[in-house]
Amino acid sequence: MALRLAKANLIIRAAFKKGSELQLKPLTVAVLDAGGHLVALQRADGSSIMRPQIACGKAYGALAMGMGSAALENAFKDRPHFGAGLNAVSMQGIVPVAGGVLIRNKRDQIIGAVGITGDTSDNDMAAAVAGVEAAGFQADAG
Repeated sequence: MALRLAKANLIIRAAFKKGSELQLKPLTVAVLDAGGHLVALQRADGSSIMRPQIACGKAYGALAMGMGSAALENAFKDRPHFGAGLNAVSMQGIVPVAGGVLIRNKRDQIIGAVGITGDTSDNDMAAAVAGVEAAGFQADAG
């Protein structure tokens, strides 16, 4: 099952809604398909200029390693040389902090990832999980 644009946009809307409920700073949300291709990206008014790259980097890192970026952050802390090497060979760049969440279907298959940035990493992750779950998928935050 491919991750469709309508579902990606639903993830984004629900993530923004969660951000509003939690009174978070302006968020940027990127949704990638299982191949790492950008399906949808939105940047809230007032979001700073590097936020699209950061959001994509969180989602891309989760996909590249098959784990949510919170787990990736811990792995990079334990093995900083591995993290530096992985970032050097990645085509897009990996941002190993919470806020990159794998999107799994009902059969537990990875069909994409969402990356969110703008507030604290834990708050970014909460908004990402809310978005994925609102679209009827399973969120794997790491």
